[in-house]
Amino acid sequence: MMRSSFRGGEVWGRRGGARQLKQLGGGMKAFPGRLGIAVLALLICTLSLFSMIGVTRPSNQDVDVNKLWRTADSGGWRSSSAPRSYWHPPPNESNGYLRVRCNGGLNQQRSAICNAVVAARIMNATLVLPELDANSFWHDESGFPGIYDVDHFIKTLRYDIRLVERLPEISSHGKTKKMKSYQIRPPRDAPLSWYTTTALEKMRKHGSIYLTPFSHRLAEEIDDPELQRLRCRVNYHALRFKPHIMKTSSEIVNKLRANGHFMSIHLRFEMDMLAFAGCLDIFMPEEQKILKGYRQKNFAKKVLVYRDRMLIGKCPLTPEQVGLILRSMGFDNSTRIYLAAGELFGGDRFMKPFRTMFPHLQNHSTVGPEKLEDNARGLAGAAVDYMVCLLSDIFMPTYDGPSNFANNLMGHRLYYNFRTIIQPDRKALAPIFLDIEEGRGAGSEERIRRVMSKTKFGGPHKRVPPESFYTNSWPECFCQVSPKNPADECPPNNVLEVLDGQLQGDVSERVETSNRTHERRGLIY
Repeated sequence: MMRSSFRGGEVWGRRGGARQLKQLGGGMKAFPGRLGIAVLALLICTLSLFSMIGVTRPSNQDVDVNKLWRTADSGGWRSSSAPRSYWHPPPNESNGYLRVRCNGGLNQQRSAICNAVVAARIMNATLVLPELDANSFWHDESGFPGIYDVDHFIKTLRYDIRLVERLPEISSHGKTKKMKSYQIRPPRDAPLSWYTTTALEKMRKHGSIYLTPFSHRLAEEIDDPELQRLRCRVNYHALRFKPHIMKTSSEIVNKLRANGHFMSIHLRFEMDMLAFAGCLDIFMPEEQKILKGYRQKNFAKKVLVYRDRMLIGKCPLTPEQVGLILRSMGFDNSTRIYLAAGELFGGDRFMKPFRTMFPHLQNHSTVGPEKLEDNARGLAGAAVDYMVCLLSDIFMPTYDGPSNFANNLMGHRLYYNFRTIIQPDRKALAPIFLDIEEGRGAGSEERIRRVMSKTKFGGPHKRVPPESFYTNSWPECFCQVSPKNPADECPPNNVLEVLDGQLQGDVSERVETSNRTHERRGLIY
């Protein structure tokens, strides 16, 4: 059981068939001299030209839906976030206490918690259980203990940092009071050096620092694979939802899977995201007024043109566009779909075309327990959606720009045995959808299928900016049993026993040191 804490399970990939290429052969000896060579060249060019004209070969463009229900090809890789070099246990004494306030939604907070653990490690700080911001959107004050399994979190990270649930009380002039923390606003995407200099200096001076807000406050790209693996240990192993959330999620998945495979879709067609993206022209005047008002109140002033935003892939997919993509790929109307979404903007007018194409739609309101509805907009509802999407056979994000839900889920599914992801290229699809909006929809299904045939579907691939580490932790958090590069070799099976031995040895050393100190003071007889 312990071994599964840091290492991924065996990965089963589907076999991909290589295309068979036929070579043209034959003699051309009848063409003498330069004339023969020229005619031959002309003939070859003509044949090549005719082979490229017209319709492309369907065999190269069709997506095998049956394969998508299985995990993507692993290429011999498997997830592993265990240390691969000497990893010392947390030192005997820390430099002070680190408090953080993780703002934003569930997954923005999740990333912040990972960053807080890395910060505590490099600062040799004792991390106080992170605070989750009860912001105006969530209206949720459950906090860390209400969402995550605290005991599991502390136990899993015992080899990495010191953790306490709250700051200690201090005695002063015969009175006991709470320890105060020096408050700092960290710079966005701060380098490691900021924590080991500026923040550490304040910690040593005051004993405790409070970093707020703490969203995106540590650079994602760190030139230290071990620290990146620490992030994965936090994100994919230490952060486990509370038993009641896991139970509810499991019940929903079992109901959905009772009749076979199911797909999950994060339908990000909500007021805040549409206002942020500036994609307003498809709405009625009164709806546009609402979106403009929301944007003016919550986002920086900026002139955004709908067509321009579409062409650069910045507009969330509409429900109908999602349906067109799935239908073009070969999914039929028997496909079962779980929708992870808040309140969709524009009402049933936008959902009706999608529901007509794919009538078997569910969400946690229709398939989950009634008691979940009391907190459906809160962290618990988001946590259930997260788990159902993680465990689904296929996951499809409709907007992965600033959407931490979609980005984190794609990263988790990659880590969780390369589970299939359908990630539409909105920029490549935009001209097709604009043509459909303007009444030029002929041939659109074939054009959509051509774009979707180039999707990676969740296999291992190089991380290229602006792709986030939390979306793709390959190769740092993956290894190979038979690697070409020694750096990619999987750690030994007994890595946890080694870490445990180091930790126990460190504890014994602390006890011996403490005993010697007390003996010198005449406290032990």
